[in-house]
Amino acid sequence: MKTPSIGALALGIVPFVAMCFTVALWDRVQPLVLGLPFNLFWLILWILLTPCCLWGAYRLDSTADRNSSHDG
Repeated sequence: MKTPSIGALALGIVPFVAMCFTVALWDRVQPLVLGLPFNLFWLILWILLTPCCLWGAYRLDSTADRNSSHDG
């Protein structure tokens, strides 16, 4: 099993941090965004962005894996 790169780990942890450790920043109802309270909008946004972050992490690791197999 290959150890993930630092960039892939960082991209994987971004959604977790954005949803769990930033509550004090977005825990309010106002303003309304797209008719949703801001806190609900923030969570839905990160639920939708999580696959993008994980795809980016996968691409970083697959590119690094491809480059290392050509070097060998």
